[in-house]
Amino acid sequence: MHWLKMTVCLSICALLLGTVVAAQQNKLGVADKYKVAFLNPIQVGNVLLPKGDYQIVHTMEGDTHIMVFTQEGVNHPVQIRAKCTLVPLQEKATQDKTVYTFNTNNERVLRELIFKGDTAKHVFS
Repeated sequence: MHWLKMTVCLSICALLLGTVVAAQQNKLGVADKYKVAFLNPIQVGNVLLPKGDYQIVHTMEGDTHIMVFTQEGVNHPVQIRAKCTLVPLQEKATQDKTVYTFNTNNERVLRELIFKGDTAKHVFS
């Protein structure tokens, strides 16, 4: 009887743990919220974001992926919305990564964001 109770208890714990892990990533293999720090101004879409800390929320509008960038720690935070495309990774990302290019004004232009634990990267055009 003791083993039966212990087995049921362990099963319930495993189920709850699985639910918590699944809640942290959506069915697309990416989390819904992120934090990122840009050490330099960076263009996202058509907007040049000032350097600083940002909260990013990944959301869907129909079939369109949207990343909402909200500046943190300032009185008048910048908030922008940018379309992205999810591209599957071969394996789960082991670290965060920001990929950018430079435009003709020598400004950084965001191209990709990869977040540790995700199975897809966010690609910006």
